[in-house]
Amino acid sequence: MLTPALESASWARRVLALFVDWIASTLTVIAIVGLEDYSEPGSSAQLFVLVVYVVESAAFTWLLGGSFGKLVTRLRVVPADGRLRPLNPLKALLRQVMVALVIPPLVYRADGRGLHDLVAGTVTVSLETFRTLRR
Repeated sequence: MLTPALESASWARRVLALFVDWIASTLTVIAIVGLEDYSEPGSSAQLFVLVVYVVESAAFTWLLGGSFGKLVTRLRVVPADGRLRPLNPLKALLRQVMVALVIPPLVYRADGRGLHDLVAGTVTVSLETFRTLRR
């Protein structure tokens, strides 16, 4: 059975979700290492922020259908075929590593799916679209 193409969420909302994720990851690292160590030139805390972002967003996407930022901005990551099922955890991790590399999200098709979505077999949709899939 073929499913209709899902409408991808807007890039503006996805960028906002990424911003929320990055702020949350940064605040998490500051809570762990302290503001002084975080602010120190040459601190590895910046790399730690990237690691926290990848782990958080992959785990949340796998378990909850979207990173913290996506959940806050009312977005969800679903299988591209529209059949609601949990994502494979390795695909969720690969997807987020690709997002962290920055270039894959900039390479996208006319339907709004980035290279990271194509590799993982996912699409980012609005909460409204997600709710229609649950019916």
